[in-house]
Amino acid sequence: MGVGIRRRITNWLLVSIKIGLGTFNNNMKNFKTFLSVALAASLGLVACNTGGIRHNPGRIYAPDMVYSRAYDAYTSNPNFTDSQTSRLPVPGTIARDHMLPDHLVEGDTNAYKTFNTTLKFTDDQVDEGGRLFNIYCGICHGAALDGNGPLFASGKFAAMPANLVSPNLVKLSVGQIYATIKFGKNAMGSYASQVDERQRWMIIAYIKKMQAKKGGDPFTMGVESTDASTPKTDTTKADIVKK
Repeated sequence: MGVGIRRRITNWLLVSIKIGLGTFNNNMKNFKTFLSVALAASLGLVACNTGGIRHNPGRIYAPDMVYSRAYDAYTSNPNFTDSQTSRLPVPGTIARDHMLPDHLVEGDTNAYKTFNTTLKFTDDQVDEGGRLFNIYCGICHGAALDGNGPLFASGKFAAMPANLVSPNLVKLSVGQIYATIKFGKNAMGSYASQVDERQRWMIIAYIKKMQAKKGGDPFTMGVESTDASTPKTDTTKADIVKK
């Protein structure tokens, strides 16, 4: 390359630099905007995945928050012989706010009759039992507990559901009602999965309060006025009669 050509190229570069510097000085604001856009675009391109995996997010800021270090529920776990991550409670333990197991066995009618509870309920809790009754029981037994619920009144049932305020049922023991809710009876299925132990007793308290007004035994499942502010301890138990 000749000296003249090199000199021309050098002069062209110097002129280009001067023009660029002039433009830079006159358009500093535009340059900053351009620089910000270029930086953002560069970061976006860097974060993009080029490995051909469509759903891979690329770079992750905090991978330990995205990918759990612990075993997730219902996933295989090599630390246990059955490979299950979800575990049953340790035998003999009771979860907080849960009641002791009732130990009732389906079909043991003698145990049903002797089964009882020391739970006492406030008026609001009895009313909640009534609400639960209307949701789960009233559709068949009726809001008045007389067996004339919407399903029977509509003609869909050939046989009338149990009239809980009739003379032959008004004196049912609380254990018999509890067993019926837990295991079901005749055409009635079990409601053990719909209402827990405490809710069952609240429903029973409501039933016994209504039965007391229809010639049943005096209602004894309510909290006395002097104890209204003192919560009762769950001491539900069953006296199992050995056959």
